[in-house]
Amino acid sequence: MATVTKRELVVKISNETGLTQQQVFDVIQKSLDSITDSLSNGDTVVMRNFGAFQVKETKAKIGRNPKDPSKDVPIPARAVVKFKPGKEMKEKVSTTLALIREREEK
Repeated sequence: MATVTKRELVVKISNETGLTQQQVFDVIQKSLDSITDSLSNGDTVVMRNFGAFQVKETKAKIGRNPKDPSKDVPIPARAVVKFKPGKEMKEKVSTTLALIREREEK
């Protein structure tokens, strides 16, 4: 599967809308900054038909050092961002399994 970069999104949206690449970049960057700021405040960000970002706490646990399995390594609790896709995204993505398998075979 290909990786799509922010730059590629900017170019694509700019071509489709007629806006300059700088205008599109500014809107995308402001959107990402706003989402990040909201999440850092503990808020949930919901975009209908796309999905929801929310901050969840992972519990503290004891891990193992692969190089020295006899030693316990404490892993502290932390906040992580979770994404739950919306209905429309789930439906579109669910049809890509055959495409993924086809690319893996090549």
